[in-house]
Amino acid sequence: MHRLYSFRRCPYAMRARLGILFAEMKVELREIVLKNKPAQMLAISPKGTVPVLELAADNSSTRPVIEESREILEWALQQSDPQGLLGTELVSANALIDRNDNEFKHWLDRYKYADRHPELSQLEYQQQGEVFLQALEKLLTENTYLFGDSISVADVGIMPFVRQFAHVDRDVFYSLPYPNLQRWLKSWLEHPVFLQAMVKFQPWQEGDELVIFPSDTPKGG
Repeated sequence: MHRLYSFRRCPYAMRARLGILFAEMKVELREIVLKNKPAQMLAISPKGTVPVLELAADNSSTRPVIEESREILEWALQQSDPQGLLGTELVSANALIDRNDNEFKHWLDRYKYADRHPELSQLEYQQQGEVFLQALEKLLTENTYLFGDSISVADVGIMPFVRQFAHVDRDVFYSLPYPNLQRWLKSWLEHPVFLQAMVKFQPWQEGDELVIFPSDTPKGG
């Protein structure tokens, strides 16, 4: 069975878990504590960030490893994509995810941890992040989701980061002039697949029983 090292609140790890769920796969889950990363994870991925997907062994003695959330998302959907998330707008979706990862995440980190980045005020970091939010709002003005009336890989790849931005100060986020983006995020937060992705698991320790994700009894957490 494939093995996923994850941390529940990390948006990159959320992206990977959502990909696995939409692909209707099952993996062994090892929930980690960032301050106490297991040696088994560091042995296969020394950079020490989540998610890390260790693929089931094939005919060789080594298990291939995928270390980036976006690659895990794409790999999972390439194995199985029953809802057609990869769709026909893949070039545009990938470009938007690029912008999320390379532009929006930069400002998101500074907005969330403004005290660590005194070069600008928190409001200024928020406004820089809003440039990307405005682009999303424009896309959602005409569509239920970013590229149409059904979920695409772009929605899955970007939503965890918009959620993190919103949760820095929810009152501020929901006071901003982005009603379609707010609707989109609210619908995601209530989506059964997202609730399944956010089920809480105890941190893994060597010797623990195998934890299968998703569990057979999905629930919100």
